[in-house]
Amino acid sequence: MYVLSEEGEILKGARRKSEDGVFSPLTSIDLESIANDLLRGEQRERLFKEKDLDFGYSVDDYRFRINLSYERDNLKMVARVINNQSPTLEDVNMPPVIYNLLDMKQGLILLTGPTGCGKSTSLAAMINYLNEKYNYNIVTFEDPIEFIFKSNKSIITQRQLGFDFPSFASGLRHVLRQDPNVIMVGEMRDLETISSAITLAETGHLVLATLHTFDASQTVDRIIDIFPPFQQNQVRSQLSMILAAVITQRLLPKVGGGRIVAREIMIRNSAIANLIREQKIVQIKNVIETSQNDGMINLTRDIKDLYTKGLISKEVAQSQLDELALLV
Repeated sequence: MYVLSEEGEILKGARRKSEDGVFSPLTSIDLESIANDLLRGEQRERLFKEKDLDFGYSVDDYRFRINLSYERDNLKMVARVINNQSPTLEDVNMPPVIYNLLDMKQGLILLTGPTGCGKSTSLAAMINYLNEKYNYNIVTFEDPIEFIFKSNKSIITQRQLGFDFPSFASGLRHVLRQDPNVIMVGEMRDLETISSAITLAETGHLVLATLHTFDASQTVDRIIDIFPPFQQNQVRSQLSMILAAVITQRLLPKVGGGRIVAREIMIRNSAIANLIREQKIVQIKNVIETSQNDGMINLTRDIKDLYTKGLISKEVAQSQLDELALLV
């Protein structure tokens, strides 16, 4: 078992205290017992079937995101400490252009990047911003629920996969009955979920969602390619009108400890919309690179800026730039 800080650093390994006061490593049987106490019936069934489970858990003033998995038929647990305070856009260093995007009444904003890049934290900061500024009805679909929001100006309904809805596609299919202004989708995993998110953005809703993609171009391609060929032209047309932004993140080791976000930000303008419609997705990178005045951010430039400011080391910067070069 590992216990991780918010920054992903190992705080300590779990130990069990015996009756004579001696601490010893937890056994597989100990972990099975702990997991049994933490899980509800539906979660136990899911772990049994899928051999992997993510869930949120609160105790006193602490909240954890916990992963249970198996290694050589033994249970393994990783618990990540989550800040109980909902993050702000300032906390996650979001640039001013994101504030403007969130002030829109409708559209699709996508947060992308690999697992562990801070997508959930950035989404939470966006919800927090809307909650403090607007009288909205906000509905979230999450797996698991990480940050617990307290309704401020907005009414926030947080729904968890497996307990409050059976699948993301099903949740989105019925969400209009709840009369939402804003819908947050923890992850767009399949065609029906993506299709529903696009339709909701078209019909006057602000939709925030995540994808496991590595840049704006790949994100647009992934969405279009999941549809059958006869629908792809229609989807291109829809995306060109409703895809407000793609924000791609990487969490990098920070000089002095902790981690810091590097981002690519694509914002839909007439040039981006035309490229999507005309199947010229590969040219999106060029538009991002030349549209800094519109608030767009090139990931390579952002990494170099972090290095220039002394926030990341030369080795970290070089390894990231080398990796980006391989993706071209």
